[in-house]
Amino acid sequence: MTQHLFKNIDFSKVLEFEAQVQYQKGQVVSRTLAQGKNLSVTLFAFDRGEEIGSHSSDGDALVYLLDGESEITVGEEKHRVKKGQTIVMPAGVPHALTAIERFKMLLIVIFDA
Repeated sequence: MTQHLFKNIDFSKVLEFEAQVQYQKGQVVSRTLAQGKNLSVTLFAFDRGEEIGSHSSDGDALVYLLDGESEITVGEEKHRVKKGQTIVMPAGVPHALTAIERFKMLLIVIFDA
């Protein structure tokens, strides 16, 4: 049997990516799709006003907004990121995310081997 590297998602089926994670009032919801030594792929749904406070990562993190609008702080710089837009947060640089309105995002983090 083949070992699948993706999890928590249907294989060989056309899917609406945005529909793979659901909003919940007053919460940040996540769904991990892949997790390994060099890579992490996670979907998130943030209710309006929810946030992830300032932190840093050992890997470069790419955020792609599937829905809504977020304020993403990278270092000292704030960015408004909307549906269809992306931003990369470099490894070792503090970053934070706040839901200006509820939003969904795909997060891909790549770590050095």
